[in-house]
Amino acid sequence: MDFSEQQIKAWVKQYYGIDASVKILTGEYEFNYLLTTPNGAKCIFKVASDEYSYAFFDAQVKMVEHLVKSAVADKFFTYIPNTDGNAITLVLVGSKCYYLRLLTFLDGEFWIATKDRSDALHLDLGSFLGKMDKALQDFSHPAIHRYYLWDISNAADANKKLSYIKNHEHRRIAGYFLLQFETEVLPLISSLPHAYVHHDANDTNILVDGDKVTGLIDFSDMVYTALINNVAVACAYAMMDHENPLYAATLVVKGYHEAHPLTLPELDVLYYLIAARLCISVTQSAYNGGIETNNEHHFVSEKPAWALLDKLIRINPIKAQDSFRQVCGYERLIDGNDYSSLLNERKELVGRNLSISYKEKLKIVKGALQYLYDDKGRTFVDCVNNPSHVGHCHPVVVKRMQKQIATLNTNTRYLNDHIVEYAKRLTATLPPSLSVCYFTNSGSEANDLAIRMSRHFTKQKDIIVLDHAYHGTSTVAMEMSPYKFDSKGGFGQMPWIHKAINPDMYRGPYKYGDANAGKKYADDVQRIIVALKDEGKAPAVFICETLLGVGGQIPLPPDYLKQVYQHVKKAGGVCIADEVQVGFGRVGDKFWGFELQDVVPDIVVMGKPIGNGHPLAAVVVSREIADAFNNGMEYFNTFGGNPVSMVAGLAVLDVIETEEMQQHAKEVGEYLMDGLRELMKKHTIISDVRGHGLFIGAEMVKDRLTMEPALPEIDIVIEKMKSKGYLLSTDGPLHNVLKIKPPMPFNKRNADELLLYLDSALLEL
Repeated sequence: MDFSEQQIKAWVKQYYGIDASVKILTGEYEFNYLLTTPNGAKCIFKVASDEYSYAFFDAQVKMVEHLVKSAVADKFFTYIPNTDGNAITLVLVGSKCYYLRLLTFLDGEFWIATKDRSDALHLDLGSFLGKMDKALQDFSHPAIHRYYLWDISNAADANKKLSYIKNHEHRRIAGYFLLQFETEVLPLISSLPHAYVHHDANDTNILVDGDKVTGLIDFSDMVYTALINNVAVACAYAMMDHENPLYAATLVVKGYHEAHPLTLPELDVLYYLIAARLCISVTQSAYNGGIETNNEHHFVSEKPAWALLDKLIRINPIKAQDSFRQVCGYERLIDGNDYSSLLNERKELVGRNLSISYKEKLKIVKGALQYLYDDKGRTFVDCVNNPSHVGHCHPVVVKRMQKQIATLNTNTRYLNDHIVEYAKRLTATLPPSLSVCYFTNSGSEANDLAIRMSRHFTKQKDIIVLDHAYHGTSTVAMEMSPYKFDSKGGFGQMPWIHKAINPDMYRGPYKYGDANAGKKYADDVQRIIVALKDEGKAPAVFICETLLGVGGQIPLPPDYLKQVYQHVKKAGGVCIADEVQVGFGRVGDKFWGFELQDVVPDIVVMGKPIGNGHPLAAVVVSREIADAFNNGMEYFNTFGGNPVSMVAGLAVLDVIETEEMQQHAKEVGEYLMDGLRELMKKHTIISDVRGHGLFIGAEMVKDRLTMEPALPEIDIVIEKMKSKGYLLSTDGPLHNVLKIKPPMPFNKRNADELLLYLDSALLEL
């Protein structure tokens, strides 16, 4: 119910004996009014419904009365008693009870209205809050022990409102931080110091004058909770609109700690508590938007909260933790030590040919969607980890896997709904002829099984592959990977393996602009088939990636697979589409890479992105091939198809669909490739930009005429990009192709920064 100015004026006169003019103010849970008496004196009149009990309003009065006797007494209003001498007046309107209170007016400018907030002001805010909380150490009131959705300790409940957030990126980020709250904070928070706190030092409740906090209003959020939550709320709002949010938070923490020391466990969870407060705010705003409330107070912090969450996810939590420790004088987490000891142990205990990226090694300790955090406090945008398809630690995938692994994980000898459900969902993304699934643990294992099935079906042994191809690490996969068997330490080409020309329209014999390039490259496969026929043989299988990864990030020429598949099938062979790196919407225009070529393979092999980095892979085949493979010998895979893997796969499919990641890959990929082509105009070292969606390669050469690969220049660029926080890698037979295959949440802002830093790195060359 809204109350008119006349009604408020009448109540003030009736119960307080004051004549005053009335101005309506905003409020979230209460009705607020500014009163001005004839002599110009101001005060605040508050009306609240009986949503809360009398005891709770009594607790507010008692807390303020306690504080006005403390060292920070001048920062608080006082209650003006009614004509009966009481701070709270009860009135009945119809059958509903309302609580009236009259407060003295506090001078000052609201924090939200100020500009150029000084470091001293941030320090004073922390100091004031510390003194206030210190003063409340001997205060208590039973009504403050309550469940409250804004209590950061209850942040996990905000998960229930995530679905109201319609922006996919926003929902993903909020979900990530709520997941971290449950993982990093929830197990510890009950053991942290608890207290009666104001819990809402936000930018519309804090009054300031220059470098000083002059007042704090609105005690409607007070609650008995973890003491550090009070600091987290203040930090969250102090960080909003600050050019260096973490620095702003450290100032508040420093000021607070000097007045009322914080413990190490409190500081170590503060980063996630700040994020949790913001998540409560944005989910509540989204919920309020969903129920179409017209209360502007419900949305006042929505935009700055989202902006801060976006900045927060780019701040390494180790850096935040270390910064809070540092300003409070505790032992720091980040040191200048190198990794020599760890490297020596690794060399001693782990096979030495397990390579490590970059000259200056990275120790990655956490991941967040498209970001990686190292132990030195640095944040990196991950541009190459395509197995984490929908993002590192995607909250939907993680939570579903957590629930399933806490319920059951066993092999496929028992009936379980998940394997059937996932097989249905997976085959629904494929042409009807691809209808039978076999589940494995890796793309290598899947390729191995696909070859075994092909050989069994055709009764032939010979395999046609593309030069420079890579299909995995099993014995069979290595045998059909020229990238491995032709390289240093390789065992050479087996007689049953046959290499077709890599259909590279930049370096190959048939170039861009040749309308018949696809057919011409396909003719080389036919050449192998003819040669086999002359020996009385036929191919068992032709296998290739539907965009070539290690081969140089190469899209296949138009009609290439259509021509090749015709040749192979005519010869009685099986056609395998290796989608291990390509599939699940990454190419943007289509869900599967083979769809770009308008073909239907006999077998599709999947891995890497299928489980978002969880060891899961699949072979999907036609019914005819599956029936032939069912020859009496059991196919069994201990872990293939286990319930946890199936739930992981289902979660990935759900996320791709609900977050529209395929369309996102198309839009961001095209945006990034356009930017790379602009750089190519400026820097002659970039000689070709190619790809589909977020499967992108940029070839680098010393000279565009000779096409001499830009070595070591490309490696220098990779290191420079790493120093700027962007992790890239190289690919291609000559190791001169910049490989860009990021997790799918990679966005246009990331693309802009990548292009900016790449431009800078190339200029430095």
